[in-house]
Parts: sequence; structure tokens; C-alpha cells
Amino acid sequence: MNGIDHGWWWLIGGVLLLIAEVLAPGFFLLFIGVAAMVTGVFVLLFDFGLAPALALFAIYTALAVYLGRKVYANRPVPASSRHLNDRSAQLIGRGAVAVSAIDGDGGRVRLGDSEWSARGASAQPGDRVQIIGVEGNCLIVEAAPKLPA
Repeated sequence: MNGIDHGWWWLIGGVLLLIAEVLAPGFFLLFIGVAAMVTGVFVLLFDFGLAPALALFAIYTALAVYLGRKVYANRPVPASSRHLNDRSAQLIGRGAVAVSAIDGDGGRVRLGDSEWSARGASAQPGDRVQIIGVEGNCLIVEAAPKLPA
């Protein structure tokens, strides 16, 4: 095409795909761009025609996607909190105040600006309790540790 070797078109296409990956990250164009660039290098070195170049491109794309998924799919994402998306588990360890008498059958506690159903260790209204678990929307509580006098 216009006196430019086909290998250069593969390299230019690969670079354009890498630029597109930077502008609109989706982490997939990277693999196709690398495969196009490697295909371009092989076409320049060995003077392949269009059919072998397309076959190489298909092989390199499949190989790049396979290796990329193998490397990046198993990489754990560190979380700032192990209960990041478990809102009820974030309540464990917090303190609350009994609003009504609490026993093994039930009761109510005030946590922040809301009231929750609770059950667990017996407590009288006004007693401080600590949340030790959550079952559905019911908080499991125990008596809060007393502060030294």
C-alpha cells in the first residue's frame, strides 16, 4: 500500500491500539495491540504475505489473551477492610445502648441514630452492649466490658 511494507501497517495498527487502550482503558486492546506489533515485526523480518500474517496475528492474539488472563485474573485486589462490602459485618465490635430489655428472645438497641433488633446476653434499658454478631437484621450482643473506675 503506497510503497509502505505491510509490516509497518501492523506496527502502526498495534501502536494505535495501545493508544486506544490508554485513552479508553478496558485492558483488552493491550493484548491485541501487542499481538499486532509482534506480527508486524515478523512480517518485516521474514517478508510474510497477508494470509500468513493474519494467521500469526490470530495465534499471537490468542496467546496474548491467554497469558494476560493467566497473569492478571488471579491477582487479588487488596481491600482497605475485609468487610468492605458487608455492611452488617462492619457493625461487629461496635458498642450500642439497650433501649428495651434484651434477652435470648429479643430486645432493641440504639446504634448511632437508629434502633435495631437485638438478642443475646441479658441487658436492661440504658446498659451498654457490644455487638458480637449479626443474623439477618438482628444484632447479637453481649454486655460491654466495664471501664475501670
